Amino acid sequence: MALNGRPCWIIFILLLLLSCVVASNGASDTELLLKVKENLENNNGLSSWNTSSSPCSGNHANWKGVLCYEGKVWGLKLENMGLKGVIDVDSLKELPYLRTISFMNNNFDGEWPEINKLVGLKSIYLSNNKFSGEIPAQTFKGMQWLKKIYLSNNKFEGDIPSSLALLPRLMELRLDGNKFSGLIPQFKETKLKYITIANNDLQGEIPSILNKMPVSSFSGNEALCGAPLEACHSKKPSIVSICIVAVVVGVALIVIGAAIIFILHRRRKRQPTTSVENPPSSLNNKGVRDAGDESHRSSRSVSSSTHSRRGDHMKLTFIRDDREKFDLQELLRASAEILGSGCFSSSYKASLMNGPSIVVKRFKQMNNVGKEEFQEHMRRIGRLSHPNLHPLVAYYYRKEEKLLVTDFVQNGSLAVRLHGHQALGEPSLDWPIRLKIVKGIAKGLEYLYKDMPSLIAPHGNLKSSNVLLTQTFEPLLTDYGLVPVINQEMAQDIMVIYKSPEYLQHGRISKKTDLWCLGILILEILTGKFPANFLQQGKGSEVSLASWVHSIAPEEWTKEVFDKEMGATKNSEGEMVKLLKIALDCCEGDVDKRWDLKEAVEKIQEVKERDLDESFYTSYASEADMNSSR
Repeated sequence: MALNGRPCWIIFILLLLLSCVVASNGASDTELLLKVKENLENNNGLSSWNTSSSPCSGNHANWKGVLCYEGKVWGLKLENMGLKGVIDVDSLKELPYLRTISFMNNNFDGEWPEINKLVGLKSIYLSNNKFSGEIPAQTFKGMQWLKKIYLSNNKFEGDIPSSLALLPRLMELRLDGNKFSGLIPQFKETKLKYITIANNDLQGEIPSILNKMPVSSFSGNEALCGAPLEACHSKKPSIVSICIVAVVVGVALIVIGAAIIFILHRRRKRQPTTSVENPPSSLNNKGVRDAGDESHRSSRSVSSSTHSRRGDHMKLTFIRDDREKFDLQELLRASAEILGSGCFSSSYKASLMNGPSIVVKRFKQMNNVGKEEFQEHMRRIGRLSHPNLHPLVAYYYRKEEKLLVTDFVQNGSLAVRLHGHQALGEPSLDWPIRLKIVKGIAKGLEYLYKDMPSLIAPHGNLKSSNVLLTQTFEPLLTDYGLVPVINQEMAQDIMVIYKSPEYLQHGRISKKTDLWCLGILILEILTGKFPANFLQQGKGSEVSLASWVHSIAPEEWTKEVFDKEMGATKNSEGEMVKLLKIALDCCEGDVDKRWDLKEAVEKIQEVKERDLDESFYTSYASEADMNSSR
């Protein structure tokens, strides 16, 4: 039998294929997400997921945790909800516009949930769950759009999937706090800006393409070696070799002291001995002073003055009178640990036997400074006093080396808390704390400008590692005011101000250069990204953290720019955008158009924790659109 000259079986097959296509495309976003919900335990927080409304209305989400774009579901952000059960990947892959998923800070367990089936994803966030087992080597093959993968603090084990190293767009990878073992894959030339694999069981040499990452990215892996860690096949330094502050100075002084004592001892042995037949006398029978006695007195005088000079040589100069004094000998006897080392300085924490823990910084690039000039400048720094400045306790001067002593701050640096908090087992800094830190930094910088007006850059090296945090997260600026005493031929390689646009373009810095550093630091605080990954050495074309933010449309800032680890910011996004805009104004490349410090500080202090005007973000985005269309 035929229909219009065509066999019926062909028509039947066509109808069957059409019905399959309709069936496969017939499930709506609502139906698919409800299937996802059915497979989740402890889903009481998803009460808004019901048939009374659709997940999206334009760019507005009607369902909690759903991210919408033009009426389509493009993301899920189901965090901190105590969710368990199964992630229904088969239903999720039917959402054609899905680009990001986050199930962080829940209670999911079991093996890898095959999120890799969602080949269109740009971001995967599964940190802080209980997933376990191995992730197959080829898991991420074909996921060419992936930019961010967060798998921190689970129980994954085995090798790191080799397919991760082949992702062409990967920018951030966080695998810390698992049980991965074996070698790190050989990453190719990618866009990778940040990686952390801390606190695993990895071994072998770190691939060369990763050697510019911070030490904290690799800590907690005993068998790893290579830059930025210790070189491979080299013995680890003993605790003695790393805990002695200014060991070269100490050893040299001890040797010199021993030599002086030996010489004086030899001299004393050559002097005439007293006896009954030849009693000592200061005068002979002619009334003339005895030569032997004069020699003895001279020897004692030399011994006394030499001892005095050696004692002075071992003394630290204390800035304040209210501090308990100690000297280098006590430092040499103290238990200590190295905190960090670079081309600029090395930092040690020393625990005095009968005193507090202190930090000693040994500077290597101050050799061109005369003693009087150095001492006068240290006294000037020592007179500074502000709640947001870390005060100098004491200093030590030698032509070859300089030591600066400060109190130890238990909470560590802002850099560690921003980029290495997971490795330390610490929570991320939330928005209110980050705002508090920014305001404190601004106040401290403002004080420096008022009390050191003669300096072209009163701080000069403002960066996250030079901001310490108290137990209440009050920021303390450190390493400030050192520009005049740094070797100028090395300054451009070690000081942040020399990475500014005005220096790179015109070879000069200005009173507003510290403000540029402040802007970059605020961007680092808001984005959670390392500025060093954007700034290039030397003159030429530089891509700064500021220009990266500028490259993203303002309406995308919330999901693309702000650090997602700041936590819930639903009622603060307008204020966050205000602070971001202030940072960009501080980073204005044209110095003449850049704000001055007073204006910037005033604007920063006006930023609130919560939005007062919910229309701010919309109005600013509209303003930006208007400006870009001109």
